[in-house]
Amino acid sequence: MVTEAKIALIHDWLTGMRGGERCLEVFCGLFPTADIFTLLHVRGSVSKTIEERLIRTSTIQALPFAATRYRYYLPLFPWAIGRFNLDEYDLILSSSHCVAKGIRPPPRALHIAYLFTPMRYIWDMQAAYMGAGQMDPMSRLMLRAISERLRRWDIAVNTQVDHFVAISHYVADRIRRYYGREATVIYPPVETARFHIAERTDDYYLVAGALAPYKRVDLAIEAFNRLQRHLVIVGEGQEGGRLRRIAGPTIEFLGWRSDREVADLLSRCRALIFPGEEDFGILPVEAMACGRPVIAYGKGGVTETVMPLNCSMFNTQRSELKNSLNLEPRTLNLEPGTPTGVFFYEQTVEALMQAIDLFERSADQFDPEALRAYSLSFDRSIFEKQIATFIDERFEDWNRGGRRRRPC
Repeated sequence: MVTEAKIALIHDWLTGMRGGERCLEVFCGLFPTADIFTLLHVRGSVSKTIEERLIRTSTIQALPFAATRYRYYLPLFPWAIGRFNLDEYDLILSSSHCVAKGIRPPPRALHIAYLFTPMRYIWDMQAAYMGAGQMDPMSRLMLRAISERLRRWDIAVNTQVDHFVAISHYVADRIRRYYGREATVIYPPVETARFHIAERTDDYYLVAGALAPYKRVDLAIEAFNRLQRHLVIVGEGQEGGRLRRIAGPTIEFLGWRSDREVADLLSRCRALIFPGEEDFGILPVEAMACGRPVIAYGKGGVTETVMPLNCSMFNTQRSELKNSLNLEPRTLNLEPGTPTGVFFYEQTVEALMQAIDLFERSADQFDPEALRAYSLSFDRSIFEKQIATFIDERFEDWNRGGRRRRPC
């Protein structure tokens, strides 16, 4: 039984409460005696549920300026994650977008990897990170120098994973392409109970999250500069300085805000702007839980969560996606119904502006109660049941002798 097993939770780093850390928080709740292993822990940066655990960190923790400059130590991450000794554990559950899945499990332990994404910046999104103005020269030089070695390592260590679980069909397809492995899809948890439909909406649009290059917040800023509409941006990140420099007078930066403040801002915005290509995208589901529509780039995980108004374009997109992933439309959770947003299909300022115009001409077609009802299909309680059942079944099979030999 899993409840009797000695369990280790592996996470890339603990420096803030984002989508990955909310998944880890659920794992902590499911396995209250599990220990946490991570490259780096900034104390006080994650929830009490996580902070109360025994958290073991790597050598990265002791390096100079690690708390704020840990990304510069990327070349050391594979080595650091491989040094953890997990001999006393029966079940290894890693949650990873970087190197946590590269942990070395003992032969007797089952390793399940909940994968947010293969490393974007060494695979198909490298250009988005290394483009002009997207990364400082030192980081760009370092990434070019180590990318090939990291790709070889990333492919090699996936043999140490017994079962992959992906956060979306989009990610499962990437796991298949890069690692040659199949993955079960279990959508990540959304705490819909934290959100509510506001009594009124205000005249602003919202962007929120880490200000990273692939998020393409620059598209939103340029579009709202031209439209002279009010755009509120919540979050910080390596792109913060550049984005502030290109922002006009209608763009408002709020920095990081508490969960309560973000929920309030979501509930009162006209719509959430989501211009990046995401692996899942919890924020659009949170916006829908507030009864607010989503204006999104129609590629990636968002195509599995948002039902767009512009259905003629969407049906073509859905058909292409279904064919590429060999899936039935129902599997994508995208049957025609009440619209929950608007898609644009080119990552250009002009395409985003057209989507905003379509939304403003069709705003009365979005029913807040219907949007919230739809969001409940991604609730945290559903994730808890699905992931717990998956782990129980795989661990039982493992103990019955369903183990496969790993390379030495």
